[in-house]
Amino acid sequence: MTEPTSLDPDWHRYSPHPFPSYRYLPGQTPHPRRHPLGHSHGRSEPTPRLFPPDQWQTSDDYRYGIDLYNFAYWWESHEIFEAFWYAAGRDSEQGNFFQALIQLAAANLKCAMCNKAAAQRLTRAGITRLERVASPYMGVDVSLLLQGLQGYLSATHPHLPLIRLQDEENVSGGGTQP
Repeated sequence: MTEPTSLDPDWHRYSPHPFPSYRYLPGQTPHPRRHPLGHSHGRSEPTPRLFPPDQWQTSDDYRYGIDLYNFAYWWESHEIFEAFWYAAGRDSEQGNFFQALIQLAAANLKCAMCNKAAAQRLTRAGITRLERVASPYMGVDVSLLLQGLQGYLSATHPHLPLIRLQDEENVSGGGTQP
């Protein structure tokens, strides 16, 4: 399998973890866990270890979830973010952040399935959650990500923004529009 590309061909990876053999699209590809030909059939559900929000760099699972999102593995990223959401607690700030990421991954999946109304509804729900989070949070410039999401809703940008994590070369972090 060739390495998948992001909407931005210059986008880099945050984790060395390999991508699944295909992106799951409901009704178009085998369900990853339930179908015998699924890329994760027979494997256990992801159980990433929770980490303090200010130590996001230590979590390869979190960085891998961001990679999956940025490289259009939206169902797969949703799975990782959902496991973190359960671990963090639905009512915690970190849980709220993970639920926003879940909603954005689902919005992208709905876009790919040509359901723009559902994508916009999920994007708005994600925005509402992200507005409750300080910026930056867990390596993401939330303010910049929110700008990109608003740009998508106002049709200024054709796609939901990718998620950029802070690193040595990119201390401002954030989301960006390809």
